[in-house]
Amino acid sequence: MLGATGQIGRAAVRALVADGWEVTAAARGAERDGSWPDGVRPVALDRDEEGALAAAVGEDHALLVDTWTMAPAHTRQLTELAGRVGSAVVISTGAVYADERGRSFMTQDEPDGFPHYPVPIPETQPTVPPGDQDYGSYKALMEQELLALGERMPVTLLRAGAVHGTHSRMPRELWFVKRWLDGRRVRILAYGGRSRFHPSHVDNVAELVRLAARRPGPRVLNAADPDAPSVARIAELMDAVLGTEVETVLLQGAPPEDAPTVGATPWSLPEPVVFDMTAAERELGYRAVTTYEAALPETVEWLTARMREGDWREAFPHLAAGSEMFDYEAEDRWLAEHRR
Repeated sequence: MLGATGQIGRAAVRALVADGWEVTAAARGAERDGSWPDGVRPVALDRDEEGALAAAVGEDHALLVDTWTMAPAHTRQLTELAGRVGSAVVISTGAVYADERGRSFMTQDEPDGFPHYPVPIPETQPTVPPGDQDYGSYKALMEQELLALGERMPVTLLRAGAVHGTHSRMPRELWFVKRWLDGRRVRILAYGGRSRFHPSHVDNVAELVRLAARRPGPRVLNAADPDAPSVARIAELMDAVLGTEVETVLLQGAPPEDAPTVGATPWSLPEPVVFDMTAAERELGYRAVTTYEAALPETVEWLTARMREGDWREAFPHLAAGSEMFDYEAEDRWLAEHRR
């Protein structure tokens, strides 16, 4: 298991052990993670070190799970294992999808650049051209090269959506939780609160990893929850978990150009992004193990505890980098102007 201490990695380790696998958990540090079951063998691995992954894998592993392939060199490491590993499951992303005009997540900041996908998006939807220009094109290249291995090393690629759950480095739910902790009792939702960005709980992704490990094959499958709630619905669920009442102000349309953070949440998209899970159900017998609503209390409890440890920027530096999620002054100015 590569990336065993990451958000998806932790859940996948638990799922595989419960299914009877003997798991070697690889991460930069060799220490055990507290969420791992007994019997998991930790291994220190820096995959950016030349030859380190091949040496760690050896010759006798039936399965390789990779939750953290993020560079062309990582893909080459995997292709070089063909013939030495029985099969693999690798996490990809829904960001590979393109619409009929070639628009994708990578063009969303351009004029009229946000993609218009079918609802839901099947795995047969076109993808961005493979390359190394950006995240989506790299993942498309990874998929192409790993699928080309065929039966030499059958790889199941899981295209995840908006991943959520505990141990996230970039928890979208922070947008609500911090406002609650800060005493904010009004929020603005752009696009009338209708935005839908299909969530993928780590336990559901881990269940897909478990099922794909049982049924190896070269394939691409979406990896998402059974439900894709709107951001307005997520706000209602969050209020129920937190036990609070917050006024929701709906902004019909995009955030204002002179105040682009107003109404913008981590789910706020001008068009829905919803993934079709029919293929996973058909090919693997997939049934989700949780829903967004059922999983939310655990996520909020973990997130609240992390927030109480100190400044949110220190707790979640990846989320804080280059982002202003909590511009309350801009929100208050907009509310004052539009409530007159």
